[in-house]
Amino acid sequence: MRILLVATAFNSLTQRVFAELQDRAHSVAVHLGTAEEGLRAAVRTSGAELVVAPMLTTALPESVWSRTACLIVHPGPPGDRGPSALDWAVHEGEARWGVTVLQAGAVMDGGDIWADAECVLPEEAKSDLYRGEVTEAAVGAVLLAVERFATGRWRPRPQHGPDRPAAIRTRPHFSQDLRRIDWGSDPTDLVLHRLRTADSRPGVLDTLLGAEWYLHGGRREGRLRGRPGELIATRAGAVCRATADGAVWIPELRRRRSPGGPATFKLPAVSALGGLLPELPEVAAPLMPQEGEDTWTDIRYTEDGAVGRLHLDLPGGAMSTDHCRRLLAAYRFACGRPTSVLVLGGGRGFFSNGIHLNVIEAAADPAAESWANINAIDDLVLEVLTTTDRLVVAALGGNAAAGGVMLALAADEVWCREGVVLNPHYRLMGLYGSEYWTYSLPRRAGTAEAARLTGRALPLTAGAAHRIGLVDRVIEAAPGDFTAQTERFARLLAASPALQERIAAKKAAREADERARPLAAYRAEELSVMHRQFFSPDEPYHALRSAFVRKLAPPPEG
Repeated sequence: MRILLVATAFNSLTQRVFAELQDRAHSVAVHLGTAEEGLRAAVRTSGAELVVAPMLTTALPESVWSRTACLIVHPGPPGDRGPSALDWAVHEGEARWGVTVLQAGAVMDGGDIWADAECVLPEEAKSDLYRGEVTEAAVGAVLLAVERFATGRWRPRPQHGPDRPAAIRTRPHFSQDLRRIDWGSDPTDLVLHRLRTADSRPGVLDTLLGAEWYLHGGRREGRLRGRPGELIATRAGAVCRATADGAVWIPELRRRRSPGGPATFKLPAVSALGGLLPELPEVAAPLMPQEGEDTWTDIRYTEDGAVGRLHLDLPGGAMSTDHCRRLLAAYRFACGRPTSVLVLGGGRGFFSNGIHLNVIEAAADPAAESWANINAIDDLVLEVLTTTDRLVVAALGGNAAAGGVMLALAADEVWCREGVVLNPHYRLMGLYGSEYWTYSLPRRAGTAEAARLTGRALPLTAGAAHRIGLVDRVIEAAPGDFTAQTERFARLLAASPALQERIAAKKAAREADERARPLAAYRAEELSVMHRQFFSPDEPYHALRSAFVRKLAPPPEG
């Protein structure tokens, strides 16, 4: 069937729906935005039999939904209406929630229901829930709705009637007044709860050091204390702020946009504050925390017998120069431990999306920072590629893109949760790419497939990636269960009688590959292109990067 996806942005849910529908042999086109003229033209050009809208911030025009069937994905159960459904659910501590696929009509969220699905809502940040449990429910509901529509025999059911909720609940936009933190009296649990409802978007509006900021993310600190509201320490780019009974780490900040001023964007908190930040101690956390140690860090190492694991906590999946260098040091530490299997990642959040475009955009010299960042991530990937005394597993419980995918492909095995979306390409940012992709991608998928993936620049489901050789194991697990599943599989791998034989064969293969063409040659070739793209002001990378970090429409090609 010919389907047009309409969305405000090609976000994680839209990408997943796109890839899942393509896997089922539908012809899928994408249109971003709901401006009437452009959307009507997209419907005509695509010949769409059905419009599916996974993520919208504005309503579809009547001239479209009155002529073509349009299915809207609402992140709430049947009967729930309003623009901030998930915000309200997290705010009110809902243990179970749902997603409804309904037909667009004159009443916002009031159309007939084509499908719905339930999901649990564990105590996680809103963005993690959206990419995890909510996306799983949404994809299941969309696929069922599309199947029902395709038969031509199924009829959607109205939202009212004997088998529908007794009352429709329409809730307003979730305002900043509801997110406000009183640092003088709010306990840590309440502060973290407020931060969880807004970790990615829109953030919690607050006053800090005489300026207005949106706070993004929040992690518990179990030891440090200070006067409520004051900043008391820094760590890995985050700031620690005291609460009424403890403290929290805030990884990222975004300056409030001034009236008529340019769009602002998230940055590591220390970088965002810059010269406003008073002199604070940088309180490092141990790479190997003690049992029960209640403090946050973005990189930590744990060990279970012959299995080591590097845990990553990457806001938005971005890896700055500093983060890459610290991760490289942690990786080298892990390789000095007496283990035979090393797992990289394995949490429910993003695995990695490559270089940190926001930090680059904010740099005094973005070209120089781009160059430093790509070399830092290349150094990390090289270390993974040349690890020959153990097996390395990249465990992807969350999405990965660009250099993050190539980091995963440097490992001996790639394990993905079933719901993960991969974007193994760089073209949408106007880049050729590095991270030794010209070595890793063809050796797994073949030269022709590597060219197709990087040229088409489209997302892949974990299942599709498995079929073409990018992924070795697809794990069916709920987002919160993936870590335990990877730990179980890693223990089985470490106990395998064939493990040492595999390690020896890996070492021999790496030596043979190095004789055929050194890794340094791949890197030099990739970086020769990247250097031009970074340092030439006429390259599209600069405008594309600026638009991306500010969440603006990308400039037209050409």
